[in-house]
Amino acid sequence: MSRDLPFDKARDARGRPGEFEVIDTFFAPLAASAIGAYGLKDDAAIWQPTAGHDLVLTVDMLVESVHFLPTDPADLVARKLLRVNLSDLAAKGASPLGYLLALSLPARIDGAWLSQFAEGLALDQRAYGVSLWGGDTVSTDGPLTLSVTAVGQVPTGQALRRGGGQVGDDIFVTGTIGDGALGLKAATGMLDGLDEASRAQLIQRYQLPEPRVAFGPDLLTFATAALDVSDGLMADLGHLCDVSGTGATVEANCVPLSEPVARLLDMDRQHLVPVLTGGDDYEILFTARPGQEAAIQSRACEKGLRVTRIGTLTDKASGLRAVDRAGAEIVLAHRGYTHF
Repeated sequence: MSRDLPFDKARDARGRPGEFEVIDTFFAPLAASAIGAYGLKDDAAIWQPTAGHDLVLTVDMLVESVHFLPTDPADLVARKLLRVNLSDLAAKGASPLGYLLALSLPARIDGAWLSQFAEGLALDQRAYGVSLWGGDTVSTDGPLTLSVTAVGQVPTGQALRRGGGQVGDDIFVTGTIGDGALGLKAATGMLDGLDEASRAQLIQRYQLPEPRVAFGPDLLTFATAALDVSDGLMADLGHLCDVSGTGATVEANCVPLSEPVARLLDMDRQHLVPVLTGGDDYEILFTARPGQEAAIQSRACEKGLRVTRIGTLTDKASGLRAVDRAGAEIVLAHRGYTHF
């Protein structure tokens, strides 16, 4: 793990650990089980993929005040950082192996924050069977910026892509949709009408998504295309359609909702917009040929996972549409979140 922090070995006047101490104390233990990581004492990790498998690599960044709040606990930030990358692997049908970590740390980040951050990573390493392989640490005058490059594997030639969908395919999604976007509203005091337990449930879904790692390899049996829902349901379905060369119709009444979100929609249908276009759900959106729903539901039930059919891929000329129970199109000003 590269060492670029301009700190002395000794702790500074604020008690923050020095450059090498940061790595040796907080991050080297996370690499202990990865033979090719060499205890983070070399410049690179070496890994031999399993015979008959392709490596799958993905990278996601989290930037303070963009992807998480400055007040979010460090351990939850760490777990979200790892989980959003594991979600990408799951959507490819891949099993996770390990990850590289890059940190751009402002001066206010101290040893207590780093300790809690490392504890969060350790917790999810155990939960998902991965370990730290290496990375980089630098200082910054800008916002706290974090990046993970996750590595997984999938049987050779079987990785799922966005471009395999065909006209007539059914559209499915795991879990529930809208919790992330409405959880952010709840966390920033922009959501009224919920009891504290429901509010806490939505905030937790925003802070700590659930990557569908256990279900990912099952997708290889029946999915024609897949990706995870990070920018918003309609936006990410649009990405799939663009690459597959199709359109899509989403039946909004079929989109699966958690109890808090369902109650919000009962109070005000305007909440349907963030459900369809909000990000941070990190569920898997996938397509399958007609007639596969029973097999999909059976496999999902074995994993204790909710999977819901929400629409159909159509010809490209039909475009991307969301419709209500009567089949009338729901007008949306935008599909989802974009950074630019």
